[in-house]
Amino acid sequence: MTKPQDVVKQVRKYTRRKFPPDEKIRIVLEGLRGDVPITDLCRREGIASAVYYKWSKEFLEAGKNGLTRASLRNATTDEVKNLKDENGDLKRAVAELTLSIMKYKKSLGM
Repeated sequence: MTKPQDVVKQVRKYTRRKFPPDEKIRIVLEGLRGDVPITDLCRREGIASAVYYKWSKEFLEAGKNGLTRASLRNATTDEVKNLKDENGDLKRAVAELTLSIMKYKKSLGM
C-alpha cells in the first residue's frame, strides 16, 4: 500500500515543469539585464526566485570557469589518435622487455 505522501511526491515529480537549457539562459540573461525586477520576472515565468538565483549562480560559475581555463585547450582527434598509438607502442615495448627479462632469469635458473 502506498502512502499518500509518496503519491503526492510522484504527482509533483511528473507535473513539474522542466526548462530546457536555452530557456534557463534566456531567463537568467533577462534578469541580469535589469530591465525587469527579478520578482516580476520569476512571477511571469512561473518559477521561484530561489530557482532563478540558483540558475544565475550556475550560469556565472560556468562563465568564470570558461574564462579561467582559457589557456587550456582540447586535444584534436589527430592528437588523441597519435597519443593512443604511441601508448600502444610503449605497452608492447614494455611487454617485450618483460618477456626478455623473464627468459634471461630462467636461463640463469632464477
